Amino acid sequence: MSLQPAPISSQINLSLITHIIYALHALSVISGIIGSAFIITSFLTGWPSIIAIIINYTKREAVQDTFLDSHFNWQIRTFWFACLWMVFAIILFISVLGIFLSYIITVCTGIWVSYRIIRGWLTLNQRRPMPI
Repeated sequence: MSLQPAPISSQINLSLITHIIYALHALSVISGIIGSAFIITSFLTGWPSIIAIIINYTKREAVQDTFLDSHFNWQIRTFWFACLWMVFAIILFISVLGIFLSYIITVCTGIWVSYRIIRGWLTLNQRRPMPI
């Protein structure tokens, strides 16, 4: 049994979904920039990113064996690594001695998340896969 490539209309729909996911993540980042929250807290707790990560997991199987699979992995890893860094920052913040370091980690993670969303979206526009 050989794998059949997905129909063109299906690939276009999946590509559109991937663009929408990047847009939802970007919306969370923008709300973190213009709001009172940090980028990272808005990214992890904002409804656009929560919806985006749910879409990532529900459509993950549909993009297997396409260049979009690398984008889905990129988006999912961005979310979970940001979550891991946020947990680390919270632990430092609770320790009181690490409040300043916690702030630095939070800001740097927000910049890192912004970079990954921008880089991923630009690469998607070029219809190229993300590096592993």
